[in-house]
Amino acid sequence: MQLRRLLGLSVSGSLRRSLCTAATPPPDSARSQGWSWYMLGKMAAAVGLSPSPYVVFGNTPRISDLYMPQQLAKTRGLPEPDPEGEIVRVSAGQACSASQDGFLLLSCQDILFTAPVIAKQGSNKMRDVTGLAEPDRVPDIAHVVFNPLTGQLCHLPAIQGPKKILAGFNLGLLTQTKADGNRGPPDRYAVAELDGNANVMLRFLSGTRDWDLVKCSPFQLPAQRRMMPTQEVVAFRGHLWWVDVAWGAICADPFSHRPEPRFIELPSGSVLPADTDDEAFRRASLLPDAEGNMWWMQEPAMYRRVGINGGWLRYVEVSEEEPFVLSSFALNADGSGWTLEHRVVVSRLWANGGFPWLPLQGETRPKIGALDLAKTNVVHLIVGNHIVVADIHKGEVLGHCPREGDICILPCVLSPWLAASPIPSA
Repeated sequence: MQLRRLLGLSVSGSLRRSLCTAATPPPDSARSQGWSWYMLGKMAAAVGLSPSPYVVFGNTPRISDLYMPQQLAKTRGLPEPDPEGEIVRVSAGQACSASQDGFLLLSCQDILFTAPVIAKQGSNKMRDVTGLAEPDRVPDIAHVVFNPLTGQLCHLPAIQGPKKILAGFNLGLLTQTKADGNRGPPDRYAVAELDGNANVMLRFLSGTRDWDLVKCSPFQLPAQRRMMPTQEVVAFRGHLWWVDVAWGAICADPFSHRPEPRFIELPSGSVLPADTDDEAFRRASLLPDAEGNMWWMQEPAMYRRVGINGGWLRYVEVSEEEPFVLSSFALNADGSGWTLEHRVVVSRLWANGGFPWLPLQGETRPKIGALDLAKTNVVHLIVGNHIVVADIHKGEVLGHCPREGDICILPCVLSPWLAASPIPSA
C-alpha cells in the first residue's frame, strides 16, 4: 500500500489538542426540530479519560472539534519507540466521512514509520518520513460508526486478509430508511470503498455485520487513467461519490447486489494532468510544523471540492493564479455533467466590505474550507488565518471568523431525528 494512501489527507505525529474543555451542546440551530449543519475538523485530538469520542460544537463558521480516547486510536499493543531513535509511532484518528443524516465514520490508525532526525530545535526534532517501519505488513485501520449527539459507538469488525489492501481513508457512509420518502431514522447503513480501477467494492453492511468484496457491473474508466480519491466521500441521493478533484467522480449504490459505478468527469477546463497527485505529493513537506505536527495535504484538494450545497451536488474551484477566480458548477439533473452557475474574482467579494486584513498574495491563495450544506451559492473560504463566508451569487461576504484548528474540514448534517436515533444493527 502506498505511503500517501496511508497518510490520507493529513497525519499528525501525535493526536493534537491533548487538553480540551468539556463537550459542548450542538449549534443553536440544532436545538430546534429542523435540519442544521456544522463544520468538523477531520483530525481528532487525544483525550485520556473518556468512554467514547465526542464533538465540541462551534456555531458555523467556527470549526467544531473532534476528540477521541487514546485507547481507541491505539489499535494494537505496540511498544513505544525510543524517542531518540529513527522509528516513530503515529496513532491518529480522524473523521473520514458523514452520512446524509449525521452519523460519522471514524477511522483510527496505529502505524510505525521510519523517520530519521535531520535537525533539532531545542527539544523538538525535525524528522524526514522515509517510509513504513514494517513494509511487509498492511497496517491496521480500525473503523467506528459514531453518533455525535448521543455518543453511541458501533465498532466495525477488523478487516482481514486481502480485503485490507483496499481499506483506507476513502470509505463512505450511507444510511437507508424504509420510511416514505426516505426521511426518518435509518434502518440500515453501509460503509464502502470503491476501487474504480479494479471494478471492485469493499463494503460493510449493518444487516450482515461483515465485510465483503463485491464485483461491480462492467465498468471502464475513460482515458486509461487511474482514479485517485482526494477528498471525503460524499453521500448524495442514495449513492456514495468518490472524488478525484483532478479528474472527476465515481458514484455507486453500496446497497446494491451488484453495484453499477458511473463516472462523471469534471467540467471542461478543470481536468488536470494525470500525474498531478504524484507531483503534489513529491512537493509536499512531511516535516513537523511549529507545534510538532506532521502535515500533508494534496495541493489540488485545498482549492477544489465536490459537495452538497443547498441540497444539490456542486463542484467549486479556485483558480491557480491571480486574480483568483472562484467558480461554481452544479451537477446536471441527469447526472451526466456539470453546468457553470457562477464565476467571480475572489478579491471583489470583500473589496468594499472593510476587510483590509484579508491578504491575497503568495501562500494566502484562498482555499475552499467547505460548501454550505444549507445555503445555495454560499462557500466557506480559508484566507490566511480567517474563515470567510462568501455568497458568490450576491458577490458579498456574509460573515467571517478567525480560523482555529484544522484546515481539513468535513461538512456534517444534524438531522431532526439524530439525537434520538440509535445506530442501526442487524
